[in-house]
Amino acid sequence: MRRALALLIALAWVGAAGSASRAHTAGPRPAVDAVPRGPSLEERLGEIQRRIEGALVYPPIERKRGVEGETVVAFQIDGGGRAKAIELARSSGHPLLDRAATRAVADAAPLPYVYGRLEVPVRFELGPAR
Repeated sequence: MRRALALLIALAWVGAAGSASRAHTAGPRPAVDAVPRGPSLEERLGEIQRRIEGALVYPPIERKRGVEGETVVAFQIDGGGRAKAIELARSSGHPLLDRAATRAVADAAPLPYVYGRLEVPVRFELGPAR
């Protein structure tokens, strides 16, 4: 969980810095948060990750088959807290897991606003047998 959150934060910072550096040719600049008040960027990214995990449904067929994987989903958040322009940044190699990941992003609304395009890893892991 911490690894995924750290990766999410790193990707968000890279995405924000990348969009800022396209406007200036002097080189990359540190990311500037577009929301000056309220929860920090780190807190909002953590909340986004939690909401996506909360909306995630492990496909029963893949669970039964013991399939695990990680999908990276890219998207932006609109002013109403909905994910838009959702697409796969990296496939897990399992179409059912990929569809479940993109569905979870869409179903996780409302999301806290973060400026720019995010790439969020969505992990499918089977826990120990009970």
